[in-house]
Amino acid sequence: MKGRKQIFIKLIFSTGLILLSSLVCAQDRLPKKPDVHFVPTPPEIVEVMLRLADVNKNDVVYDLGCGDGRIVIAAAKKAGAKGYGVDIDPEMVKKSQENVEKEGVRHLVLIEERDIFEIDLRGATVIMLYLLPELNRRLIPQLDRLKPGVRIVSHEFDMEGIIPDVEATVYRYAENESKVYLWTTPLRKRMTAKKP
Repeated sequence: MKGRKQIFIKLIFSTGLILLSSLVCAQDRLPKKPDVHFVPTPPEIVEVMLRLADVNKNDVVYDLGCGDGRIVIAAAKKAGAKGYGVDIDPEMVKKSQENVEKEGVRHLVLIEERDIFEIDLRGATVIMLYLLPELNRRLIPQLDRLKPGVRIVSHEFDMEGIIPDVEATVYRYAENESKVYLWTTPLRKRMTAKKP
C-alpha cells in the first residue's frame, strides 16, 4: 500500500511539472499585442510621405505597423513599387490583405502578421512609419544596420537624437497640421555636449 501511495505522489508531482513547463513554454507563444492602436494615415499625408521618399517602381516599400495597408497599396498603385506591410494585429493584417486584393495589387504587395522588431529590414529601400516616438527610438538599432540610401519617412513623430533630412509641415484643414519627417541612411545622430 505504501509503495502505491509513493508511486501516486510521484505521478501527481510529475504531471504537475509537465503542466508547469507547458505553461512556461506557452508564454513564449502567446500572441503579442499591438503597442499602438490603429489610427489611419490621412490620404493627403500618404501622398506627402510617398513624395518625400521619392518612391518609384524600383523601390521596395516597407510599412511597419501597416494597419489597413493604405501606404503600401498607394506606393504600388501610384509608383509601381513593391510593398511589404507588417502588423502585429491579426485583424488589421486580414483587413490589409483584403484591401490589397480589392485594389488589385496582390502581385506587388505582401502583408504579414509580424513583430516589427523581429523582421529583417535589409530588403527595404523605403521604410514608412506612423509609430509613437518610443517605438521609433527602439527601431534605431535596426535602422543603423541598413545600407546607405534607404529612405525612412515618419508621419507625426520624429526619432529622438536623429537629425531629419527634411521636416515638413502639412496643413490639412483649419488649425490642423501634421509633421512628416524624412531620414536617409546612414542616420545622422545629434551631437550631445559632454558634461565637464
